[in-house]
Amino acid sequence: MSGTPILKEAAADSYSRLIGPSIEREIRSDLTEKAEEGAIKVFGKNLEQLLMQPPIVGRVVLGWDPAFRTGCKLAVVDSTGKVLDTVVIYPTAPQNKVEESRKILKDFIKKYNISLISVGNGTASRESEQIIVDLLKEIREQVQYVIVNEAGASVYSASKLATEEFPAFDVGQRSAVSIARRLQDPLSELGKIDPKSIGVGQYQHDMNQKRLGEALEGVVEDCVNKVGVDLNTASASLLEYVSGINKTLARNIVAYREENGAFKSRKQLLKVAKLGPKAFEQCAGFMRITGGENPLDGTSVHPESYDAAGKLLEKLGYKPEELSGGGLLGISRKIKDYKRTAQDLGIGEITLRDIAGELEKPARDPRDEMPRPILRSDILEMKDLEPGMVLKGTVRNVIDFGAFVDIGVHQDGLVHISQMTDKYIKHPLEAVSVGDIVDVKILSVDLAKKRISLTMKGVK
Repeated sequence: MSGTPILKEAAADSYSRLIGPSIEREIRSDLTEKAEEGAIKVFGKNLEQLLMQPPIVGRVVLGWDPAFRTGCKLAVVDSTGKVLDTVVIYPTAPQNKVEESRKILKDFIKKYNISLISVGNGTASRESEQIIVDLLKEIREQVQYVIVNEAGASVYSASKLATEEFPAFDVGQRSAVSIARRLQDPLSELGKIDPKSIGVGQYQHDMNQKRLGEALEGVVEDCVNKVGVDLNTASASLLEYVSGINKTLARNIVAYREENGAFKSRKQLLKVAKLGPKAFEQCAGFMRITGGENPLDGTSVHPESYDAAGKLLEKLGYKPEELSGGGLLGISRKIKDYKRTAQDLGIGEITLRDIAGELEKPARDPRDEMPRPILRSDILEMKDLEPGMVLKGTVRNVIDFGAFVDIGVHQDGLVHISQMTDKYIKHPLEAVSVGDIVDVKILSVDLAKKRISLTMKGVK
């Protein structure tokens, strides 16, 4: 038994030097992996909600990139996303050319019939907002404004893509265009920016960048394919996310469009360089053509099913041209026996139901079901807030311990997970998502630290 102390020492030494640290490393590695997967999941969900925000269509938008010394960059964008004009104004310190700036703004609003101003939430956003609100009180035109998250705008404006898109613009002008367009069509514009730069994640710099990048790319791709793209307006960067389309094919599609004019038919895709039958089969159903030769090209019905869709319309007494009027409401109710009709048409019952649904609502946009941004015409300052006030706000970001909500005072308020609902939830995503419009009550305001605590409990 004389060797027992030596054995104990050896065991203790082997545990402290080898076994213990090995177990610790294994546990840490396992916990880190789980934390990463959780963070990626949250980031992906936030990104999806942001990309799927409904577009604001049919309005001329003034994009406003705020700044102090270098001036505020403005860009007027028409309802199709085309840039009409740009200008730089200096209403903020140190120049303080307020009156001159107001005159330029008034002229722009009248000249281009601007009805919406999209203001970036960066430096000098607060000062810019005050100028806008004062101006809106003076003019007769009905103009509203929105504070938008400008995360990623500077990344885009300095990118090769932005340089190719606007070679004559400086980075400020490009940023203003991006701020305007991300309100008109968030998916199309944000699709040009590296998802990691959009500002709706947590701990993204501390995790495996390759794994994060792949996951987020997958989210963007899924969103693009859910919504579909307009073949005659989509950028190459957006087309890349369509099933079956790579970088080369996306550029070739845009090049063909620029050389030959707008696409009139999906079949023209087969004339695009290097786009063969296989790629056409994969991508055609996600490409939309408005006002094309075949009304079915404006729907999600795949060209393979055109024959069946045509026979169905004929069977029910409709013509394809009638689709242009906004759909054939009630067509699904006219099909009395789906199983038999599907057999007659030589297609599956599920395919028939999909076709019928699409013929009722051609090119329906899943984003229409999402909450729309809050349009403002007045300003609320942080010093105006008092505990107990009930306000309407927009969820900007969701993290593990709560959600940040924009209530229109430049500084987002925090709803802690414990203040979201009366029932127990494991994660804030069970209660809210990015882009949700929520009613919140002020719990406390710390002016010195610029912190606002909010609750969603008991708010009616």
